[in-house]
Amino acid sequence: MLITFVVLYLLGSVAVGLYAAKRVHNTADYAVAGRSLPLAVVIATTFATWFGSETVLGVSARFVSGGLGSVVEDPFGASMCLILVGLFFAFKLYQKNLITLGDYYRQRFGRSIEVICSAIIIFSYLGWVAAQVTALGLVFNLLSQDSISITTGMLIGISIVLVYTLYGGMWSVALTDFVQMIVIGVGLIAIAWFAADLAGGADKVVAYAAKEGKFQFFPTGDGKEWLFFGAAAITMMLGSIPQQDVFQRVMSSKNAQTAVRGPVIGGSLYFLFALIPMFVVTAAVLVMPETAQALLKDDPQKVLPTLVMQKMPVVLQVAFFGALLSAIMSTASATLLAPSTTFVENILRNIKPGMSDAATLKAMRISVLVFTALVLVYAVTMQGTSIYELVSGAYQVPLVGAFAPLAFGLYWKRATTQGALVSVVLGLGTWLLFIAVPGWADAFPQQLAGLLAAIVGMVAGSLAPQMLTDHKGHVHHFEGSPQA
Repeated sequence: MLITFVVLYLLGSVAVGLYAAKRVHNTADYAVAGRSLPLAVVIATTFATWFGSETVLGVSARFVSGGLGSVVEDPFGASMCLILVGLFFAFKLYQKNLITLGDYYRQRFGRSIEVICSAIIIFSYLGWVAAQVTALGLVFNLLSQDSISITTGMLIGISIVLVYTLYGGMWSVALTDFVQMIVIGVGLIAIAWFAADLAGGADKVVAYAAKEGKFQFFPTGDGKEWLFFGAAAITMMLGSIPQQDVFQRVMSSKNAQTAVRGPVIGGSLYFLFALIPMFVVTAAVLVMPETAQALLKDDPQKVLPTLVMQKMPVVLQVAFFGALLSAIMSTASATLLAPSTTFVENILRNIKPGMSDAATLKAMRISVLVFTALVLVYAVTMQGTSIYELVSGAYQVPLVGAFAPLAFGLYWKRATTQGALVSVVLGLGTWLLFIAVPGWADAFPQQLAGLLAAIVGMVAGSLAPQMLTDHKGHVHHFEGSPQA
């Protein structure tokens, strides 16, 4: 019954996605759903995109192993990212009527920054999508009781997501996300309710977590511990802001008010629902202590699904795997589409200017296919790396390379093309240096070092005498107005 349901659910998701594909007639439909999504759908697609495998499997595993302080990056930082996008970025970006975030970099700083920042954004998606592919492989492996290998499961899962993303673009992603958000919400609440009952009541689960120190959030050590704690918090909080998948949800909204409210409400819901897997996995330690302890040593990501498979009736197994597959597929579809549209709009169109809308749409679909193949290879290569680490590592690149030009470009009139270029070079260079030199990353967080260098580069490069012209052919000097 469980496998039958999973097959039917996957077929239903594909059907919804292909139905939505009928609305795609041009590039704007494919990339940003014609800028016509209502608030409920924007909330759903924002929530569902963020609520991925790392939330259900990765975050819960980290929490039960290390407590709240170990998940400051996600869900705390991740949910704050969406709220910050809604409060400080959505309105300004929506007014510009863009297709991709790379279009903003071109309008503000010129084509060189457009191409560089777009490449940074595209590269960052490898880890995030690979985490979803890895989770799909794990789900099929668990469902088949090892009959399907994790690698084969990866191939099956990503192929299903590819079908509707390839044809329907943002329309398919939005409508499937809307359905998947409902499945996630209902499924996880039902699982949590039953898990609490198995453990003898929700109060016992909470009391156990408190006794074990799982609610300790802030560091108790020296300044260095606080430094790394803060660096972990900003990795997704700020590093996820210059991301195409977030931007697409903003630009797909039917008006500016929806663009602002959608991420704020979606981020708040994400944080609340991210607490549920943490609760369930804590209950699992009470319900099956020996099995849970063994899994914590071997692979903590399997604690939650093992509880469901061994201790819950089939109907709740159906609810769990429905919610889990929804979480994974909604994130995977969004993160396949985002880098593909960025590549075509901001890199390929610079190589082949004058492409027609029909040619651009075709190129986007081909890019989705190619990026899917690359991600599958990367996911197979990175087997053994935890889902949480794959996701958190992905956000360091845009944090040090793309955040400062975006934020300063929107809020500082003196920001120049030269400042943006120096920011990117210093940010990425410092980050790579801390990774390459033994001991540096242990003494000071590499992503924080890169971000600080990027900010210094933006300010110093913009205020210094200008050697580079901007996209309008002007040279900006900090003493006065633009000069030709």
